[in-house]
Amino acid sequence: MGFRRDFHATHEGRMRGFRPFPPGGFGPGFGAGFGAGPGFGPGHGHGRGRGRGRRPNVRSAVLALLTERPMHGYEMIQELDQRTGGAWRPSPGSIYPTLQLLEDEGLIVASTEESGGGRKRFALTEAGREEAATAAEAPPWAEFEESVGSWQDIRDASMQAMQALRQVMTTGTDDQRARAAQVLDETRRKLYAILAEEK
Repeated sequence: MGFRRDFHATHEGRMRGFRPFPPGGFGPGFGAGFGAGPGFGPGHGHGRGRGRGRRPNVRSAVLALLTERPMHGYEMIQELDQRTGGAWRPSPGSIYPTLQLLEDEGLIVASTEESGGGRKRFALTEAGREEAATAAEAPPWAEFEESVGSWQDIRDASMQAMQALRQVMTTGTDDQRARAAQVLDETRRKLYAILAEEK
């Protein structure tokens, strides 16, 4: 709420007592640059990523990954995050229940790594290879291939814009901060206008 109050004060030109940064920073997603933290992108960090308007199939993704090599759960999360350019990072709450189900069905088997802090590493069983091979033919992360480039472009542009905004807020004059607020307000309206366009 501190950022909103400061931004509103900037927009209205009431710059007396303006704080360059709100206490605690800008909140999730703003720590290392806009779009760099949790919450950027559809479901990043929350397991709610979508490819072409659909929820990705976690079961198929797990099986497809295991055709390449045995992995532990967190490694799978990292792989999917990387392969989708950050557009889909499934949560532990979706990965680990899926692993347990596949293990119960006899499609994968777990082994405990003594050198890995006791983490379980999963591998396909003979019974799971057929379904895994089918999943690997069209892996869920392929749904994001067309959009990965655009997501990366947006993230890079937003980080650069956030860096510029920080400089204005910390070193700019009152007039420059007020004009920066106007630019942000105009940008917000333009972004909503893009969403309002027919698809």
